[in-house]
Amino acid sequence: MNFRQQKTSQVLVSFVFSLVVYIVAIGAITAITFTKVTPILADEYDKQILVGHDFSNQDLTNDSFTKSILRQSNFSNANLSGVSLFGAHLEGANLEGANLSYSTLDNANFNKANLTNAILEGAYAFHTQFRKAIIDGADFTDAFLRKDTTKELCKNAKGINTITLNKTRDTLFCE
Repeated sequence: MNFRQQKTSQVLVSFVFSLVVYIVAIGAITAITFTKVTPILADEYDKQILVGHDFSNQDLTNDSFTKSILRQSNFSNANLSGVSLFGAHLEGANLEGANLSYSTLDNANFNKANLTNAILEGAYAFHTQFRKAIIDGADFTDAFLRKDTTKELCKNAKGINTITLNKTRDTLFCE
């Protein structure tokens, strides 16, 4: 191979290599530019029928169950802080040891639900139903409840929350 052919071959190899590097770089830039990055958000279970579903021991912080049907579901020891349960149906649900701090519980139905040792600190539960709910050791510190609901809850309030060590009757200001 003469000098001229050798030089042409080197230029051709350099050109092909540069072209490959250029195409890979443009592809990477395009992928980065046009790839939609989805932020990690809370899950939404709004208006779903989840009867008997098992959510036990899960971190559901800031998730939404607005107007969902959750009868007989298991939320035992789940972290539900900041969750929206607005208008949800939780009849007979197990929420034993669940953390419902600062959750929206307004218009929810907790009739016959097990709230043993649940933490409802700062929860908004103004129009929430708790008929025949088990609230042994539940902590209602700073929960926003109607007076008639509080009076009804006080009839069955007993026990001490195993996490916060607050007496249920004290957190409801029962007489």
